[in-house]
Amino acid sequence: MDGIWTKKRYASRFAAVVAAIAGVLASLPAPAFAMHISEGLLPASWAVLWYVVAIPFVALGLRELQRRNEEFPYFKPLVGLVGAAVFLISCMPIPVPTAGTCSHPCGTGIAAILIGPGLTVVVASIALTLQALFLAHGGLTTLGANIVAMGVAGSYVGFGTWLIARRLGVPWIAAAFLAGLLSDWATYAMTSFELTAAFHAGSSFSAMFSLILIAFVPTQLPLGILEGILCAGALRFVRNRKPELLRMAAAGGAA
Repeated sequence: MDGIWTKKRYASRFAAVVAAIAGVLASLPAPAFAMHISEGLLPASWAVLWYVVAIPFVALGLRELQRRNEEFPYFKPLVGLVGAAVFLISCMPIPVPTAGTCSHPCGTGIAAILIGPGLTVVVASIALTLQALFLAHGGLTTLGANIVAMGVAGSYVGFGTWLIARRLGVPWIAAAFLAGLLSDWATYAMTSFELTAAFHAGSSFSAMFSLILIAFVPTQLPLGILEGILCAGALRFVRNRKPELLRMAAAGGAA
């Protein structure tokens, strides 16, 4: 019983630390770089459409959280830890003015390996909401589109890459690198698709999609490689220092 209360105290302290970090970041004087897709950038019809696409994934993730928490009583603190990592990792914007958005690492690859893609959508949604409210990154009208790009596309591509690579016999560290790399690039491919769908009008869809992708290449090519290294390094750290977390997260693909 004492162990349960101790873990609850640690979880409360961890939540307080995350809130404090968010407050400090929000109070720092800095220009708004229009992180993610900018507030008000998408037409109303497209903004609503992406919300409709995102909501079922968030609902499935919340149901998965309830199920996994019943299976592993200490699972929520792990989800909170991963959520804080996604929040902090995705708070490093590199402006891409020609695309109306920013490049940045996402953290959804390692999150999907540790807690599964459904729960990664949930933690990405929370991170994106906090960034929209307190850091002027992204926005509330474009939140659905940003959830689909970073949460849905990033996490499911990263998780799928991890599973396929492992089943093909790829060493776990290489599989983690590929998961981080492709989850990052999938996020920006989906962002490019969303922007193209909203603004191509009578012009060629493929031509505009290619132009937006090209605009991301100078920043996202190296960032994707960096995120692959980060994903592999983070998983190696967890395997070496806290392997019990992987046993608890086995249903999330880290077994």
